[in-house]
Amino acid sequence: MDKVAGMQIFVRVVETGSFSKAAAALGTTQPTATKAVAEAEGRLGVRLLHRSTRGVTPTEAGSLYYERCKLITRDVEEAENIAALLQKAATGTLRISASVAFGRRVMAPLVLRYMREQPMLQVDLSFDDRYVNLVEQGVDLAVRMGRLADSTLGASYLGTNPWMLGAAPAYLSRRGRPRSPGELAAHDCLIYSSVQGDARWLFHGASGEDESVPVKGPLRSNNLSAVLAACEAGFGLAVLPWYVARDSVAAGRVVPLLEGHALPSQEMHAVFPSPKLVPQKVKSFIAWLQAQLQDGWWQRAP
Repeated sequence: MDKVAGMQIFVRVVETGSFSKAAAALGTTQPTATKAVAEAEGRLGVRLLHRSTRGVTPTEAGSLYYERCKLITRDVEEAENIAALLQKAATGTLRISASVAFGRRVMAPLVLRYMREQPMLQVDLSFDDRYVNLVEQGVDLAVRMGRLADSTLGASYLGTNPWMLGAAPAYLSRRGRPRSPGELAAHDCLIYSSVQGDARWLFHGASGEDESVPVKGPLRSNNLSAVLAACEAGFGLAVLPWYVARDSVAAGRVVPLLEGHALPSQEMHAVFPSPKLVPQKVKSFIAWLQAQLQDGWWQRAP
């Protein structure tokens, strides 16, 4: 028997003055209670209880041991109650990780809205385009784009992240508007290297055919904000997530192109350290986030 369980039994024996009453209160047997106290006495090398036909009373050493055990068992109960409360309620600190562009443009405003709805929750929000080890860095939840690799992490599907092809009006006035994916070879293209690493853009036509187009141009960057800025400045065509391009399209700084040819959408997932015993704060936020990332979310300001 572990020491804490033994202490709990000893405390109840002293308080009830009886092995049988302590056992009944704790849902165990009298022999188990007797053995627990005997093990403690053997380990400590001191008698803790006076035993008689009228019951049991603590010795001098037993009284001192009882006072300390009572404090220890109470602390253990409080710790378990706190852990259970955190598992059942959206409280404590929620540590969230996301990519820089998605985090700044989408997650930050959504998280602020969620915090207003959950005033008992604290949030630690971090942005990083590099792979984040959730367990090593103590992250409760990360939003990841694209198909997930097999792992021991837990995951929940959030929705899709659609992409678009666009260019600035100044560029189109100077170079003309492409009418098909095949014409992109004659255009300056701005390459987002984190996705289009091989400088090929894949389009899905209205009639069902796929077309992979090799592209080149004056800029290659792993930062979506840099690609968007170059696109708005008229340096070339860019493939961008709709959530990045939305405000620029609405303001007329970027014009959508080849709208009859769809670009692949990315899957979005919330991933968390383990699929087992997921804290309520994580489950609650995922459910809320799923509701926000549906029905054309990329067209709405968060």
